[in-house]
Amino acid sequence: MKAYIVGVGMTRFEKPETRDWSYGDMVREAGSAALADAGVRYDQVEQVPVGYCFQPSTAGQRAVYELGLTGVPVYNVNNNCATGSTALMLARQFVEGGGSDCVLAVGFEKMARGALGGGSDGGDFATSPVARHYGIMAAAHGFVNAPPTAQIFGNAAREHMERYGTTPAQLAAVGAKNHRHSVNNPYAQFQDPYTVEEILAARTVHDPLTKLQCSPTSDGAAAAVVVSERFVERHGLGERAVEIAAQAMTTDTEASFASGSCIDAVGAPMSKAAAQQVFAACGLGPDDLDVIELHDCFSINELLTYEALGLCGEGESGKLVESGATTYGGRWVVNPSGGLISKGHPLGATGIAQAAELTWQLRGEAGPRQVPGARTALAHNIGLGGAAVVTLLRRG
Repeated sequence: MKAYIVGVGMTRFEKPETRDWSYGDMVREAGSAALADAGVRYDQVEQVPVGYCFQPSTAGQRAVYELGLTGVPVYNVNNNCATGSTALMLARQFVEGGGSDCVLAVGFEKMARGALGGGSDGGDFATSPVARHYGIMAAAHGFVNAPPTAQIFGNAAREHMERYGTTPAQLAAVGAKNHRHSVNNPYAQFQDPYTVEEILAARTVHDPLTKLQCSPTSDGAAAAVVVSERFVERHGLGERAVEIAAQAMTTDTEASFASGSCIDAVGAPMSKAAAQQVFAACGLGPDDLDVIELHDCFSINELLTYEALGLCGEGESGKLVESGATTYGGRWVVNPSGGLISKGHPLGATGIAQAAELTWQLRGEAGPRQVPGARTALAHNIGLGGAAVVTLLRRG
């Protein structure tokens, strides 16, 4: 049975502690918007997967109780930065399996200011879910006094530069493109454009990554109503429906660790495998895509993902972004929302926010950031530790 997104909603993504709201407030705002967009009542929803990383167990129930008290099953999902897309994947599986006709996928995060830590438990780094990943980094590059996630991605950038001649300006071009795109996104945490030169001159977080090439911590929520084909037909939702044509999730394999490379440890092999599964399932490929939302937690990850998705060959991603192929007027528009770098990155909400942006794009509702004639879209969401989710959406 096919699954369709018929309604999406999200809050503006905000810098933590700048808006007086709870995670329940966030979910009420995003969930109500998604239901209204679909023309669906909460009492029609049969199951609710809810993604978040930094709240207690059953916070999903507490959050969606703001939408109604109907007794439906609520599932709490935590998959690091891929949490939102994991919740969306569960919603699709519930529908495709025939068990439900209407499912609401929700993601939210209320974060603390400052960089993310290394995931250690009570200071015991050996218990961290990403201990193996950082062990790869430490063996190859050491471990210094800098934010751990910026370190491992920064070291991946150094490896890419050493292998392929990628330049700091090409890395900065990713940030410049995404900041430029965010100017037209009212949901984005940042809406200021920057030149490549300004990005290179910004404070270094971990060489070669500067602050304007790094996604910020954020508060916010997003939601999507996922329904069956028969629900679409029964309720006359064909004009709102965007098909989830294919979706795949992968986790780490030996390929993540065997090489001792940070490029592999941060998930490039997972992303490639998930993309290949998606393209095989739907019979499409990179050349069939019009618009892409991908996980640019750091500028280097956008470049790595170009290669993993097959937009270019290995080592060619720096030249690809520099050529203008991934912005308006190019071959694809990548991260029209501004991406994580500008839109923000509330971990549990990110994957569903990507789906919201692509749903608006495929329905021609993205306003000044609309990609002309967009009919096929791809979302890529990855979590260190690890999970990669790739979703292909299309409009008939």
